[in-house]
Amino acid sequence: MNSAPASTVAAPAVTAPAALAPAVAAARAEVPAPARADAPAPVESDLQIAGDILAVQHLLQPAREHPVTVADFVGLARSIAEDRASWEHLVRYDATTRWYHRLRIVPQALDSARAGGAPIGYEVWLLSWVPGQGSGLHDHGGSSGVLTVLDGELTEHTPRGRLTHRAGAQRVFAPGYAHEVVNDTLEGAVSLHVYFPGLTEMPMHHCSPAHAEHVPA
Repeated sequence: MNSAPASTVAAPAVTAPAALAPAVAAARAEVPAPARADAPAPVESDLQIAGDILAVQHLLQPAREHPVTVADFVGLARSIAEDRASWEHLVRYDATTRWYHRLRIVPQALDSARAGGAPIGYEVWLLSWVPGQGSGLHDHGGSSGVLTVLDGELTEHTPRGRLTHRAGAQRVFAPGYAHEVVNDTLEGAVSLHVYFPGLTEMPMHHCSPAHAEHVPA
């Protein structure tokens, strides 16, 4: 006796009650899609990594009113050199004596922590050189300095040898540094000299009386 074939009964679909449909849809939306294995890593900018320093004002160093480091004084000399209108009209050439003009003098503040005070006093000098004029061999006592050639060409003689400095060149020296600066060309020259702290002495080294004039150099 053949039995009737068994019928396949499909399982009823399970659906969420209508009241839960919004919550289910929201849960599905919150599940992120799986990342592709070959997808590039997200690019992070410097601001994302370190943060915007401008947004954290207390981390910013206040701008200094006066130079403090050697780099600051080199920058000061360079900025004055580039501002020709501030010094070019002052230059004079004198074949009988060394010409010089003090552009700036800033004394050291008695209390270096005082707001606006200069932690290190300094002076800025403008010098001209006619052909053949020289400084004689000298040092600058306890002052450091920055020599900047503004116009022309100057030759520097030191115990280590001879150096030629053309317009735009800068030379930094420490206390006790001895040199002689000479204009060996047939054209006039102009130089800028920054001393920090301010120049108080310029001992001459075995020079002739003709070169013993104490002029900053």
